[in-house]
Amino acid sequence: MGRAHEVRAASMAKTAAKKSKLYAKFGKEIYMAAKQGGTDPDANLALRRLIDRAKQAQVPGDVIKRNIEKSKGGSGEDYSPIRYEGFGPGGCTVIIECLTDNVNRTFGEVRNCFTKTGGKLGVAGSVSYLYNFCSRISFSGMTEDEALEAMLMNECEITDIESDEDIVIITGQAGDLDKIKDALTESGKELEFFEDQVAYFPNDYMELDAEDVDKFNRFMNMLDDLDDVQDVYHNVKQSDAE
Repeated sequence: MGRAHEVRAASMAKTAAKKSKLYAKFGKEIYMAAKQGGTDPDANLALRRLIDRAKQAQVPGDVIKRNIEKSKGGSGEDYSPIRYEGFGPGGCTVIIECLTDNVNRTFGEVRNCFTKTGGKLGVAGSVSYLYNFCSRISFSGMTEDEALEAMLMNECEITDIESDEDIVIITGQAGDLDKIKDALTESGKELEFFEDQVAYFPNDYMELDAEDVDKFNRFMNMLDDLDDVQDVYHNVKQSDAE
């Protein structure tokens, strides 16, 4: 077979693992949203937004449908959301959001990721005050002035709007994501969305030295391998961690 075949096989396996993790992440969130708020996306806005995000991430329709159908049973898994905060390699800050059916297991696994890479798991609030929890949408197909006009016409309160070449970025309150996006889509413009999420964004970013970059990448890979981890937010400049 040769070395080339081994490299291709390893690359395919890595890609398949990433897809499997992505499908499981959305599947769990969709299942819980449907179980808690109903299976009709028109009546359950949280479910509708999750389905839209899943489709944008190219999650297969049968994965979405299967988890919605699964929620109709009434019984089955019951996941609890839990957030961890701490300090990773080089003193970077990290927020980890999980959905788990066993808090003790998840706590041990997450703490292990910190301790094995020289970090430290903190208490609630030790890091999150350094972040802004908000909605952010980035897109092209409309100028910054046109986007601002759309916000004003629809009485959307936003906290910031900026543009980078032909990409416009709007930041707003966490609960206003759908209202902002609806105002943009109703403008009639052909828009391409790149980011559409409610998340934690750091107030400041930091750079890591080469040794800490290696530790940070290992830390992120370890977290990525945990089934209970849904989202990870940090303040490390992306160019420093590949």
